[in-house]
Amino acid sequence: MLSATIQKAINEQIKNELYSAYLYLAMSAHFEAASLPGFAKWTRVQAKEETEHAMKFFDFINDRGGRVELLAIDKPPVEFGSPLEVFQQILEHERKVTSMIHKLYEAAVKEGDYPTQVMLHWFIDEQVEEEKNASLIVDQLQMAEDHQSAILHIDRHVGKREDGD
Repeated sequence: MLSATIQKAINEQIKNELYSAYLYLAMSAHFEAASLPGFAKWTRVQAKEETEHAMKFFDFINDRGGRVELLAIDKPPVEFGSPLEVFQQILEHERKVTSMIHKLYEAAVKEGDYPTQVMLHWFIDEQVEEEKNASLIVDQLQMAEDHQSAILHIDRHVGKREDGD
C-alpha cells in the first residue's frame, strides 16, 4: 500500500508527465506551422512517450492499491521561436523533469518505500537519455547557426525518429 505522501507525489507526477505531453504536442504544432515536419514528428513522438510515462505512474498507483487522482493540466504556450530556441526549452524542461523524479525518489527513500524506489530507477535512467538526446540536438542546431540548409538537414534527420527511439 502506498503512503498518502507518495500517492500524492505520484499523482502530481502524472499531471507533470501529461503536461509534458501537452507541451510537446504544442511544440509539434509550432513546427508544423513552420513547415518543419521532422521536428514536428520528433516532438509528436516525444508527446506520445510522455503519455506512456504518465500511464506507468497511473498503473503503479493502481498496482499498489492506491487511488489515482487526475489533476488539472496547465495550458502550454503556442509560440516557441526558432528550432534552436525550442530545443533549448526542451532541454531545460527535461532537466526540470529530472529534478522532479529525483525529488520523488528522495520522498520514497524517506518513506522507506522500496517498490517505488525500484520503479523510479527506470525513470532515472530514462531522464539521462532524455537530456542526452535534447542536448545533442541543441549542440547540432548551435553548430548550424542560421544556415537554413543545415537546419533543414537536421530537420530531416530528427524526422526519422520512430516510436520508442
